[in-house]
Amino acid sequence: MSEQVVPGRQPAARENWKARFFTIWTGQQLSSIGSRLGRFALVWWITATTGSATVLAMATLVALLPEVLLAPFVGAYVDRHNRRRIMILADGFVALASAVLAYLFWSGQMQVWHVYVIMLARSLGETLHWPAMQASTSLMVPERHLARVAGMNSTMMGVLSVVAPPLGALLLELLPLHGIMAIDVITALLAIVPLLFVGIPQPAPRPAASGGATSLWAGVREGLTYVRAWPGLFRIMLMAALLNFMLAPAGTLQPILVTKHFGGGALQLGWSNSAWGAGVILGGLVLSLWGGFRRRVITSLAGLVGLGLGAGMVGLASAHLFAVGLAGLFVMGFMNPIVNGPLMATVQAKVAPEMQGRVFTIMQALAGAMMPLSMAIAGPVADALGVQVWFLIGGLTCIAMGIGALFVPSIMNLEAHAGPAAAEAAAD
Repeated sequence: MSEQVVPGRQPAARENWKARFFTIWTGQQLSSIGSRLGRFALVWWITATTGSATVLAMATLVALLPEVLLAPFVGAYVDRHNRRRIMILADGFVALASAVLAYLFWSGQMQVWHVYVIMLARSLGETLHWPAMQASTSLMVPERHLARVAGMNSTMMGVLSVVAPPLGALLLELLPLHGIMAIDVITALLAIVPLLFVGIPQPAPRPAASGGATSLWAGVREGLTYVRAWPGLFRIMLMAALLNFMLAPAGTLQPILVTKHFGGGALQLGWSNSAWGAGVILGGLVLSLWGGFRRRVITSLAGLVGLGLGAGMVGLASAHLFAVGLAGLFVMGFMNPIVNGPLMATVQAKVAPEMQGRVFTIMQALAGAMMPLSMAIAGPVADALGVQVWFLIGGLTCIAMGIGALFVPSIMNLEAHAGPAAAEAAAD
């Protein structure tokens, strides 16, 4: 099977793109279901075995390490090598890690340190897979449909956030832990099968500045230079990092919000999780059908203001207005794909195909690095002033960024900018 080398941006329309893309996409979504179930089973095992919040936090930190520390190098690797093969390798690596877990559970040899090692391995595979899939999407899907595909991805994320926990809990009643990990293995293999038969266009390699081969480290520097030389893209990335810093703690602090502020219990916590997930599902569906405004950046900024209003509703809801808090969480969930989908589509449409792996992983590293930093600050702030204060601060920050960006020409003209690569080509 041959794979087309694409020297530039893909054609506006590609024959049979839907059959080719959605064959791969369906396999990847099945793998995501298995991964969510496996992650749920691992978290439950840690909780039941140790009862330690420290162990849970450490497991989360271990899973973040590849995303934060290795992402730029992974991006350079993705841009230099065959993306379809990278996706097969990544899915296979995750399947192998899950198979090892299944054996450890089956044999009764499972220990806490095994979880750390396996979660590190799985995270490395996922860190390889995500930029390869995102960078391949722009070469398979016509540009006018990229925002809709991003909306579909958000919808599936919302569906999984609602369905996976109760489904995982049900499976824990019906199956042993090694049975759940076996499901993860099978779904990962189902993601590999379409990749064995469906070709993915491959971008032509970006020539090295010196005319010779580019080292991995040089590729990382080239990616950082590319982003820094594009002011609009660089500022959008800084905004995304700040957004993640302000709102990443929202999910983690939600149990404290429900119990200490609203005086609720497990049922109310379930409702709050469902409100967020239902909002994400509906927002993703709306984006996939609508596609957003003609200028994607306007869609994202409008969504950012809406996200801030939702967070503000949660922050201002008094203790006896739990319904207002639920409405705010629903609005936040709804606006999440409206903010992120068009931005993702813009990067896929405007960044040079041979640079997308690096650009996506730089975004990934910035977002991942914000999570431990924001939690270190948000925890003490919430303890001292109340958790709703953090939602209020985050909401005001989102509104300020969404309105303020309207007056930044480099952001507003992001889609009109052809990127550093095109500018250099024009100069030549």
